[in-house]
Amino acid sequence: MKIFVTGTDTDVGKTLLSCLLTRALNAAYWKPVQAGIEGGTDSETLSGWIDPDRVLPERFRLTQPMSPNQAAERDGVAVCLDEFQIPVVDTPLVVEGAGGLMVPLNDRELVIDLIAHLDLPVVLAARSGLGTLNHTLLSLEALRARELVCLGIVLFGPSHPENERDLVHWGKVPVLGRIDVDRRLVPEDAEPLLAKLDLGPLRAFWQP
Repeated sequence: MKIFVTGTDTDVGKTLLSCLLTRALNAAYWKPVQAGIEGGTDSETLSGWIDPDRVLPERFRLTQPMSPNQAAERDGVAVCLDEFQIPVVDTPLVVEGAGGLMVPLNDRELVIDLIAHLDLPVVLAARSGLGTLNHTLLSLEALRARELVCLGIVLFGPSHPENERDLVHWGKVPVLGRIDVDRRLVPEDAEPLLAKLDLGPLRAFWQP
């Protein structure tokens, strides 16, 4: 079981979702591109939630908190798809992207091209409130245009039942749950948060 976690925006909840999926699936975690290291990285965050031995090293570790193409240019690094190969692990694997689908990796390729290159199904993190219909449906449309599979959406923020209904209707994918966080989380929060998610569609994808 291998999953790519992406989002409709930066700081939408990808890393928290990756934490939860990694815990739930007893998976390894891999962030192919880390852009920005001051104040801690996403891989370092995961190391506090799971066995650090299951946090795999990034392929590119860029210093500036910018889009990967801009951060790589600042660091004098060339990022290209040929540099990315799925790590060989004996557990499930959760892969976390950088930013959203249409964020550039270089002057030719986007994060969505990385997903296609790795050939992984996607779980999409999205905001629950105003604006999410446009952002989320556009993301789903981009995935379908490249014949990529989205297993479901996880919403972050307060309850908006109408948005959830419309995302399911128009997006044709399930909403796996909603998480509303108003404080700094600790690893002990993982189980209560996981209880808010329905991971059945993920497991059914590999075990129909």
